[in-house]
Amino acid sequence: MNMRRIVKCRLMWALTTVTALTGLVFLFIGNFQSCEDVMLGIEENLEDVSDGRCLDVFYRTLHLSAQEPDCSRIITGDQTAVEEALLNSLDVSRTKNPLTETHHLNLTKDCVAFIRERKYLTFSLSKEEKNFPISYSIVIHEKIEMFERLLRTIYSPQNVYCIHVDRKAPDSFHLAVRAITACFHNVFIASKLENVIYATWSRVQADLNCMEDLLQSPVKWKYFINLCGLDFPIKTNAEIVRNLMVLNGKNSMESELPSESKKQRWLFHHEVKNQISRTAEKKSSPPISTPMFTGNAYFVATREFVNHLFESPEIQKFLKWAEDTYSPDEHVWATLQRIPTVPGSNPPNSKYQTSDMAAIARLVKWSYLEGDINRGAPYPKCTGTHRRAVCIYGSGDLHWILQQHHLFANKFDSAVDNTALQCLEEHLRFKAIYRKGLM
Repeated sequence: MNMRRIVKCRLMWALTTVTALTGLVFLFIGNFQSCEDVMLGIEENLEDVSDGRCLDVFYRTLHLSAQEPDCSRIITGDQTAVEEALLNSLDVSRTKNPLTETHHLNLTKDCVAFIRERKYLTFSLSKEEKNFPISYSIVIHEKIEMFERLLRTIYSPQNVYCIHVDRKAPDSFHLAVRAITACFHNVFIASKLENVIYATWSRVQADLNCMEDLLQSPVKWKYFINLCGLDFPIKTNAEIVRNLMVLNGKNSMESELPSESKKQRWLFHHEVKNQISRTAEKKSSPPISTPMFTGNAYFVATREFVNHLFESPEIQKFLKWAEDTYSPDEHVWATLQRIPTVPGSNPPNSKYQTSDMAAIARLVKWSYLEGDINRGAPYPKCTGTHRRAVCIYGSGDLHWILQQHHLFANKFDSAVDNTALQCLEEHLRFKAIYRKGLM
């Protein structure tokens, strides 16, 4: 038994007990290296930790919710607990007001206090995670609290995060995001910001801008994941790493043959002013030898895939051609994924068609596909509400969500059901610290 680690653990336990008596929350800000040693020891040999006390210390100090609903019952699908949570979400008197830009600006004046109060994990929880850095592009334009909660949940110091803020977002939002990112060495604002307009090239360009910046980062990340502000993880960082390791150099994204209606999106030239509109001018054929495919804007890709986008003249020509198409984010990535020369891709053969439910990047419930699973529906009905035919999850969706293989789910919104988000946050924090339920 490693006595040095046990001594450290007991010292941490004693310090936490003393500070708890004075009403303080002690997060070992000045002693992270000792905490990291202990956590690495836990990863290497669980019996090095006497009675699991270190884990209990970590969990108590990094526990997210002072007052939380009965999350364990909600997550297991207990209908009584779910119904209570849904009733609470409808009770205006119990609705939580989202934290504002002003709140975040005030709190981030002291970054140490911000990190402590918001309970960020500021050291790697395992060697496996430390040796497998991930890069993220997060495209946002509103809801500062949702962005910060997303960042807190996916944050790990070995990763790197590029934040693209819509140029037309309010100044107060830009300032708050900059204040948050300034508190971390590995989180930054994209060097070039786009005015993002729905269904236009600007959405693709926002991710491309972050990709270029991420390739310049000193962090030698292995995989790229892109997100928006209403996405939320349904796996811990350790689980995400293990899923990416299983991919073994392959990408994971939706890529299917297009319907006749979707083919219209790239047959005609589109113009963009305040919104996108189709003209009567026909476009030339795509400058690639493989067919076009459709998918969605969100995916998991290797570093080699991202690098290839900027180094390949063929791909650059294709991207330029796609700039005046409708909703290019829903066919550009899906098509790239089926070009054999692209790193991590799949062949264009129909055997390799991949739906969003088969890909691991992002779990979405579409209203027109919800129904009875026993009668063939791909997923049960949404227990929250819908926005543009997409489910904003409620507490009753968590049990089903956490059984899926995806890394992230969309959409969550604290203004719709904060209990669902709160329980998911706490569930992931518990799993991250106690290493429970890993695949």
